[in-house]
Amino acid sequence: VEWRMPENHHEDSPFHLVRLPGDERVAAQIANRSLLVKGIYELWGQGATYDELEKAIRVYPDERKLPYLTPESSFKIIVDSFGKAVSFEEQNAIIKRFTYIPFEGRVNLKKPDHKFFVLETDDYGPQNGLPPVAQKTVFFGRLVGAADRHVVPTYELKSRKYIGPTAMDCEMAFLMANQGLAQPGKLVYDPFVGTGSILVAAAHFGAMTMGADIDIRVVRDGRGPDCNIWSNFEQIFDAIICDPPYGVRAGGRKSGGRKLLKGIIPPYIVPDDKRENHIPSTAPYSLAECVHDLLLLAARMLVIGGRLVFFYPVLRDDDVADAAKFPEHPCFKLVSSCEQILSLRYSRVLLTMVKVEPYTEEVERVGEERHQEFRENHQKWMEEGNLHSAVFSPAEHDGKPKFDKDSKPKYRGKYV
Repeated sequence: VEWRMPENHHEDSPFHLVRLPGDERVAAQIANRSLLVKGIYELWGQGATYDELEKAIRVYPDERKLPYLTPESSFKIIVDSFGKAVSFEEQNAIIKRFTYIPFEGRVNLKKPDHKFFVLETDDYGPQNGLPPVAQKTVFFGRLVGAADRHVVPTYELKSRKYIGPTAMDCEMAFLMANQGLAQPGKLVYDPFVGTGSILVAAAHFGAMTMGADIDIRVVRDGRGPDCNIWSNFEQIFDAIICDPPYGVRAGGRKSGGRKLLKGIIPPYIVPDDKRENHIPSTAPYSLAECVHDLLLLAARMLVIGGRLVFFYPVLRDDDVADAAKFPEHPCFKLVSSCEQILSLRYSRVLLTMVKVEPYTEEVERVGEERHQEFRENHQKWMEEGNLHSAVFSPAEHDGKPKFDKDSKPKYRGKYV
C-alpha cells in the first residue's frame, strides 16, 4: 500500500492519495469495513481551478473512463466539499461544467450504477476550526467503495436493553475491533467486558468472543490454579480488545479483600451452596497494576501475531506521540497509537500491540523489570486517584485558565 498527502494540504486534511494492490474490489472491501473512511474514489483528475481539472480529466486514459460511460449504465454526479458550504444552485452550476465528459447513460438519482464525486476544498478562513490549506483544490473521481454507516445506528447504545455507565461508544468499539483484526475464525477476549460493547463489535465481524469481569459470577475457580477455564485457553486467543478502568468515570477494582491480598488469610473456595449469590470482596486496583496484569495476561494467552488493543489515558499537555510514556512488554511490539481527545484536559490513546515473542519465564522476569522501571518513572501519574484529580481539578496559569475553550481541535473524517 502506498499513500501520500495531496500537495498544499495540512497534515490533518481529510484527503489522502492511496495506491492499493489488486483490483478495485480490495478498495471496496476496505471502505466497507472502515468507519472513518467516508469513501474511496478512483481519481480521474484534480486541479486548483475547474479549467485545470478539465485538462486533467481529458488526459486520463480512455480505457479507464469509457467502461463507466456506456449507454447501458446509469450515473449520478455528487458535489461534496470540505471547509465550505455549497448551495444547491452552486452545485447545479458545478455539475453542468462536466459536459465534456461523454456520458452516454441515463441519470439515476436514487440507485445509479456509478457515482461520480466532485470534492472541493477552499482556502477557508481561520475561524471555523479547520486546518488551513495553501490553495483551493478540486478533485473528480468515481466512487469505488464507501463505509457501511448502517452499523452505528444498528448497534448504538440507546437501542440496547442493558448498558453500564462506562459502556464503550458503539463507533469506538468497532474501531477497536478493526484494530484487533476481528474476523471469522478469530477468538477475541475482553478481560474488562462490562456489558459487552467491545465484544458485540468483534462478534459483528464474525469473531468468536469471550469476556471476563469482576462482576461475572459464571467464571469460577475450577479445581485449582492449573485446572480451570484459563488453562483451557492459554495462548489460543487471536486478539484481546478492552478498555481498562483508569479512574476517571469509574475506578479500578480487583477481586480479593485486604486480608487476602496482604497474605493474612489464604485463598479460599466458596461453598457450593453459597456460590449462586456470592459477591466476592474487592480492593482498589491502580492503573499501573492493571496495565501490568493486562500485558502479562496477553503475553500468556495470545498466539504469536495476535493483537492487544486497549485504551491508555494521557494528559494533553504531555507529548502524546512520545512512545516512552506508554507501557511496554518484551513479548509485544507497538504498531499503532491513535489519540482520542476527550476534553481540554486529557485524552486517551488507543494502543495496538502485536505479540512477536513467545512467553517464557525469562520473558516474565524482563517484563517485571520493565514494569518496575515504568512505574518508577510514572509513579505520580499512575497512582490511583491522580488521573481523576488531574482531569477535574482547576487548572490555571498565571492566574488565568490554562486552556482556551476555543483551542480544542475539531474531528474530521477522511477521504481517500
